[in-house]
Amino acid sequence: LLIDTREAEEFAAEHAVGALHLSKGVIELKIEPTVPDTSTHVICYCGGGYRSALVVDNLQKMGYTNVLSLAGGFKAWKAAGLPTE
Repeated sequence: LLIDTREAEEFAAEHAVGALHLSKGVIELKIEPTVPDTSTHVICYCGGGYRSALVVDNLQKMGYTNVLSLAGGFKAWKAAGLPTE
């Protein structure tokens, strides 16, 4: 599962194909109903990788055991030529 943790306007402008949007400001409130299985493989990303690293730290504290932050964020995703919409 790919989660975009950027702000709504950033997500609306362009995001990774198939990504869900749960911004850094609300993810802790919305993650449990969205991803009830705490062992689900989740990759979080933001613009450059810093916000998503903080998100992953908080999700791990909430009991999520298989969460990662995408190194380099959305910038690295695009630079790698991965699909966006």
